[in-house]
Amino acid sequence: MEKVTRIGVSLEPDLLKKFDHLIKKKGYGTRSKAVRDLIRKELVREVAVAENKQVYGTITMVYDHHIGGVTDKLLTLQHDYRDNIMTTSHVHLDHDNCLEVVVVKGKAKSVKEMADKIASIRGVRHGELSITGLE
Repeated sequence: MEKVTRIGVSLEPDLLKKFDHLIKKKGYGTRSKAVRDLIRKELVREVAVAENKQVYGTITMVYDHHIGGVTDKLLTLQHDYRDNIMTTSHVHLDHDNCLEVVVVKGKAKSVKEMADKIASIRGVRHGELSITGLE
């Protein structure tokens, strides 16, 4: 087991009460686990905002495949960023709408650029990037 270092944290009573409510709601067993996860989340966020850092993630989009060449535009864009794409998954939601998840890797700048371009294509109803990095 990894060695741990104990630290002390001072919080105002109202903030501690809100934190305890949050960790109970999220199902944490201890405050320590919740604090560790918050620290890791912030460290990952720091990696994700650095343009030259390696990141991994997903671009999730919903689009109407009937709208003016949206499918061709998405495929062309994905080919343009083929080095960033690990895999894709495509689901037909109904007669008009598709859900697609693109698993990505690469420098944060390139991955964010690709996600922005996807979200801006006419016919894409929703596009969202979720990225993480290795600490």
